[in-house]
Amino acid sequence: MVFEIQYWHWVVFGMLLILAELVVPSFTIFWFGLGALVIAALLGLSIDLSLSWQLLIWALSSTAFALLWFRFFRPLMQDRTKAGIAREAIRGESGQVIRAPEENQRGIVRFTTPLLGDDEWEFICSSPVAVGDRVYVLELSGNTLIVESR
Repeated sequence: MVFEIQYWHWVVFGMLLILAELVVPSFTIFWFGLGALVIAALLGLSIDLSLSWQLLIWALSSTAFALLWFRFFRPLMQDRTKAGIAREAIRGESGQVIRAPEENQRGIVRFTTPLLGDDEWEFICSSPVAVGDRVYVLELSGNTLIVESR
């Protein structure tokens, strides 16, 4: 009796690899599962392949899927906003004063792109500033920015 790998063996193997991605959150095992499904599709179309060709095509297609993901598609999905990142990342960002600080009231600065999810922030500045001046972020203190004018 000779054991021959059928298309459904590859389907089961591919689905197991795809499901394993739920346990191992690296998003690489998924592509090997898709490679196994490619072999299942080829065998399902009655293309006769030896085991060595099946393994070679599986390795090449899995590698191609992984390279395509990490090289082209994953960089397109990165979040380019500054929301949710460390406050050190906002240091040096510049904004325009829309309300100057007064004796008992903080000023408000507006940024062209939101910083940490908001485009307007209350601020404290050690030097006097006027409406329309450009200020630069030094630090975040609670819900208030500490800025400087240059």
